[in-house]
Amino acid sequence: MRDALAAEWLKLRSVRSTMWILGTVVVCMLLCVLWAWYAARSSDGSSAQQREVVSAPADQPLTLALPLCAMVLGSLTITSEYATGMIRVSAAASPRRLRLLSAKALVAGAVALAAGLVSVSVVLLAGKAIVGDRPVEAFETPVTGHVPHLLATGAATAAITVVTVGLGAVLRSGAATITLGVMLLFVLPTLIVAVPSPYGERIWSVLPGTLSEQMASPPGLPYDYGVLSAPAAAGLLAVYVAAALGTGAYVFCRRDV
Repeated sequence: MRDALAAEWLKLRSVRSTMWILGTVVVCMLLCVLWAWYAARSSDGSSAQQREVVSAPADQPLTLALPLCAMVLGSLTITSEYATGMIRVSAAASPRRLRLLSAKALVAGAVALAAGLVSVSVVLLAGKAIVGDRPVEAFETPVTGHVPHLLATGAATAAITVVTVGLGAVLRSGAATITLGVMLLFVLPTLIVAVPSPYGERIWSVLPGTLSEQMASPPGLPYDYGVLSAPAAAGLLAVYVAAALGTGAYVFCRRDV
């Protein structure tokens, strides 16, 4: 297993798509820092009576981009080899298909987890340093109060990556996998809003793209997300990971590459 992990890590860090994905994360980090600077300047330029309290999450641009980046990373981890035909070489070098797919999922998930934890941590620390003691609601919570949200974001980012590795093993197409991922993570939650209450909220709450906020919502917001408790949301996310990766492993091990 160690050799398989080393090989997948070498593949992942040597392709340009990984650098582009991480570059997108860095750009979103810069947008978050810019937003913190804007919030601080707006606070300085207003009187105490006119000062507008900023209620948007401090890392909102980043947490919106991380699922998309994770989805693309997970998809390309396996579908790019189908596109180039290298999957045959990988299968020949590692005949145990389950070990090969597990190595891909573990390496991609670990990279996504690290990217999520590091990027959100940097954004929150930089934002709090820029805003200081100004009355900006998104930054008034102590750093320790952001830890649950930080861990939930990192876990959800890794989970989405692993899920799309499983979907990629089934679909064998990067375009199809990313399209399905966008539908599940972004399009379907928007459409469900039109369903009458309380059914719309209940359906919305069990979609994979909404579980991170229910595990630990960004602190300082005047409202909660969804109807699930944090343990229920975490458990459902684990079910999505097991179902997608299990289906991918079954298909990957039983058919010709």
